[in-house]
Amino acid sequence: MIMIERYAIGEKTEIGSYVFTREKILRYAERFDPQPFHVDEEAAKRSLFGDLCASGWHTAAVWMRLFVAYWTKEMTRMASEGLAPPKLGPSPGFRNLQWIRPVFASEEIFYSVTLLDSRPLTSRPGRRLNTIRCEGATADGTPVIRFESTVIEFD
Repeated sequence: MIMIERYAIGEKTEIGSYVFTREKILRYAERFDPQPFHVDEEAAKRSLFGDLCASGWHTAAVWMRLFVAYWTKEMTRMASEGLAPPKLGPSPGFRNLQWIRPVFASEEIFYSVTLLDSRPLTSRPGRRLNTIRCEGATADGTPVIRFESTVIEFD
């Protein structure tokens, strides 16, 4: 089975959600993005954001974590039904990363993936290049992060 046989172009799939607690925001930011509005609540209140908010990189890393967990379960499910799941490889990159709105402490973000395109690689027989839209939004559907990624698939 290949991705295009499992997911229709334009079909959005929910992959999970994550609550960005104050503690998680601080822990991530102190290690990886120690800008004042991510690590200091008083500085954050005086910033453009008006309150402590998660690093955009944190929101992107959570998308990846949830996608890996989703895909691991999906492969297991397909195998249990006697299907050969698509063989996904690495991503050669992403584009159009947008941090649309800050994510504040206690917000739950719902993540999704949408298959946008799937094509064989003429330079590499037996491989495909899938383009996906990766998104995160609040419970009311307000987008907070969006980017497009490509994923190599092996037939």
